[in-house]
Amino acid sequence: MTRPERADAAANRQRILRAAERLFAERGPDLTMGELAAEAGVGRGTLYRRYPDIGSVATALLDDHERELQQALLSGPPPLGPGAEPRQRLADFYDAMVDLLERHLPLVLGAEVGPARFRTGAYGFWRTFVATLLRESGIRDDALIDALLAPLAPEVYRFQREERGRTPAQIKRALRRLANVLPE
Repeated sequence: MTRPERADAAANRQRILRAAERLFAERGPDLTMGELAAEAGVGRGTLYRRYPDIGSVATALLDDHERELQQALLSGPPPLGPGAEPRQRLADFYDAMVDLLERHLPLVLGAEVGPARFRTGAYGFWRTFVATLLRESGIRDDALIDALLAPLAPEVYRFQREERGRTPAQIKRALRRLANVLPE
């Protein structure tokens, strides 16, 4: 049985997450746990009891944003939600992910860089979603799932935006073309 969160622990959690949101927005994922504890006004022990590293703090912040998108995919209106053709749903998923990356890139870079990306619950959800669209399209190719998700890696998105100067609209257009891998 899980005990309810103590009021002081809940207040500390909120202070930590608000401070982390500010720091990620200002500086990106390059911050230390000590800096976060100081900004939040909590001791390092308090911070480490709840979050073992900066990535886990970023993951906690991202959870709410990703949960909204997951809910739209599961039960929202078409074309993002059920009822639209798989190709259209994939294209709209790409658009929604670009929007999420654009708004929250520092958080995503803090939570989902390198191999850590594949261990998040969100990646598992995105992978299941794309696998379902492929199955609905009559495609049985497990390797294609990760290939379709690869362009959404935060490092790729940052490279396209910062190094290549691509706009979110340009990235969305390219990803919509990629969605055409699914038959109509």
